[in-house]
Amino acid sequence: MTIKQPAYDPLLRAVGLAVQKQRTALGISQEELARRASLHRTYVSDVERGSRSVSLITLRKIAEALGTHAFLLVQEPELTFGKMNDR
Repeated sequence: MTIKQPAYDPLLRAVGLAVQKQRTALGISQEELARRASLHRTYVSDVERGSRSVSLITLRKIAEALGTHAFLLVQEPELTFGKMNDR
């Protein structure tokens, strides 16, 4: 039996890292972020790993739980991802 690995999109991974960076800067756990955003902890884990594509509404919930704005969580990753695609 083969275990299927999730397909990681570079943009999703970059957004996940932005979420993780903001969360750790606040000193809160994934569980606490999930509680604040009314999400399950494993969902937050999937987002941070880049294995889950989030809706805009969910991204806004995560951003609000982190005390920031959704566009800030995608701004730097989008710029980086765009540069990667320009090559």
